[in-house]
Amino acid sequence: MKTKAALLICILGFLFLDTAWSMGLRSFVALPINKGGAVLRLQHESNQDTNARVAILNAAYGISATQAIFFGQPYRLEPKGSDRLRDTSILYRYTASQQDTSWGTKRLGLLAGVVVPTDGGRDSAIQAGLVSTVFSGRHELDFDVLYQAGTGERLDSGRYDLSWQYRLIPKQYQDWGIGKELHGVIDLGGRWTEGGTTVHQVTMGLQWVNPSWVLEAGVFQDINGLKQTHALVSLRIHI
Repeated sequence: MKTKAALLICILGFLFLDTAWSMGLRSFVALPINKGGAVLRLQHESNQDTNARVAILNAAYGISATQAIFFGQPYRLEPKGSDRLRDTSILYRYTASQQDTSWGTKRLGLLAGVVVPTDGGRDSAIQAGLVSTVFSGRHELDFDVLYQAGTGERLDSGRYDLSWQYRLIPKQYQDWGIGKELHGVIDLGGRWTEGGTTVHQVTMGLQWVNPSWVLEAGVFQDINGLKQTHALVSLRIHI
């Protein structure tokens, strides 16, 4: 009887791990994706100080249990004008290590890819980095770092994102099935371009998680630099 109970707990744990769709608001690469699974995210970001707005379409596909590919395509909504379609990011993720238990998981992934210009006047970039996740109970911690080495006249750049997500509702999972969840999210991130200083940003927001879609919203503030305030809202669809 004890063996059967332990097996049932493990099965439940893996079910929840496979559908644990919380992640940082500013990053997309930590999300677990099953083989053949796909995720689409449409995100809108607005700068409250300059009225600049950008829409970002992200897509991900699970090649295998340990391999996934990620796409990112920004499009400038405001200010209007030419060259509104920004460069396309393509990233491959290999999950080098994963340790699962009935109460959580630990993952470490390696990232590699390219930035493809959508304008002939810009150069490409090669990008590489890593992503790590620790998930236990009502807490999840994600960290990723990415370096982009520019080719030609393109400047090198880099970013990091550290995100803590806490499940506010429910306090405990139901006995069976996948229900709705509300997560609070706090992110700390940094953006750097060669020749400049790293702009650090803090983000606070919420995620409303459903079995097949996730609604997210938050506000992020520059800690240094111009100290501008930004707002974001996004919808994720899991296929």
